[in-house]
Amino acid sequence: MKISSPIFLAASFLAMSLFLSSEGWCQERDSIPDGTQGEMLEVVTSDSSRMQWKDKRWRLFNGRFTTFKFGGAVLYEYAAFAQDENSQKQMDSLGTPLADQFKFRDVRVYMSGQLKTKRTISWKAGFMYDGPSNSWFVRETGVMVGVPEISSSFFVGRTKEGYSLNKVMNGYAGWGLERQMAIDMIPILADGIKWLGYLPKQRIFWNTGIFTDWLSKDESFSTYRWQFITRAGWLPILSPSTNTVLHIGFNYRYGKVAGGEMQLRSRPETNPAPYFISTGKFQSEHSNHVGYEVYYKAGAFLAGSEYHWHKFNAPAYGNPLFKGGELMVSYLFTGESRPYHTSTSILGFVPIKKSVFKGGLGAIEGVLRFTQFDLDGGNIQGGKFWRITPMVNWYMSKDIRLEFAYGYGVLDRFNIKGGTQFFQARIQVALL
Repeated sequence: MKISSPIFLAASFLAMSLFLSSEGWCQERDSIPDGTQGEMLEVVTSDSSRMQWKDKRWRLFNGRFTTFKFGGAVLYEYAAFAQDENSQKQMDSLGTPLADQFKFRDVRVYMSGQLKTKRTISWKAGFMYDGPSNSWFVRETGVMVGVPEISSSFFVGRTKEGYSLNKVMNGYAGWGLERQMAIDMIPILADGIKWLGYLPKQRIFWNTGIFTDWLSKDESFSTYRWQFITRAGWLPILSPSTNTVLHIGFNYRYGKVAGGEMQLRSRPETNPAPYFISTGKFQSEHSNHVGYEVYYKAGAFLAGSEYHWHKFNAPAYGNPLFKGGELMVSYLFTGESRPYHTSTSILGFVPIKKSVFKGGLGAIEGVLRFTQFDLDGGNIQGGKFWRITPMVNWYMSKDIRLEFAYGYGVLDRFNIKGGTQFFQARIQVALL
């Protein structure tokens, strides 16, 4: 497949988005309840309301047997680097020097709908063109069935496992340019069945899933033969009147390694950079993973923390334990509040009061993050890396977001510590 085709698609998508935003098409989109963008069609918020499909929008069709909605997204980014002497030596050892560059990241196409059945049954299909590999991939695709009798629903198909709030939430809704490094080794997708639930009275949530590689053996994300995941927690505070939420969650994961061989590695939270830390390939039969997540939201303010431990059964390598996490704070200076979805126990897209295409400021968010990942464990010396990142997100409309970030990180590897400065920018266009 020639790369010119997806680049043309990306350019066309960007132009279409700018036109639709400036010409007032967003007015109909504003009728969608805040925070429902990018979720399954059956979205349950704190007031247990369902997303209604009666509004007429240019991307929504009302068929005989199902509704149908389509959307898409494009990412394009820039990264530049400034290294100290030790960092340059480390990159020489890796054989991958840092290079300032613009990078076309990906194009995604989404389709979804809700069947016209008595029981709530929704479906979705996703496809992604990956710029670096010049290939198309099947993304989240499957069917969700609501089971209100037990306050839950079941998803069957290809989806995110359910480990970590930051990993589960829509990548286009996140506060950072990239997810934290410590969850890089959790596959982004898996094929199987997932059970999600929420008890309103007790304010307890959970999602549990079991997945196999029967259909995904040739996919790059398929590093496990099968895996079991459970994520559960409690909302000690859930106040729609004051827009306040305290979320406390626990994660556990067991996985049977595919082929008995594993490799963990992570970029320094910038996609154009090479892998800074890596274990290399090592023999392992299975792994256990545990982690916590705590998030507090009060109006425009959000603070959160996650930390994860990854233990591998690899006797020849001292049964290594790898660990890392994130601390973050965010504030929306224009007064918006990031929504929380009790149906999936995740944070959603930032709602926009008035886009720049209608004479407003959009939404402006300031973020400060500290992330760390340690791949030194047992007899493996994969390196340690930490990074601090202040950044600004400008949501020009519900479809268009600009991100500007500065980062400073220190890599401890090859018996030296090297510092690197990161200068990053990204444009995100997402019709979700």
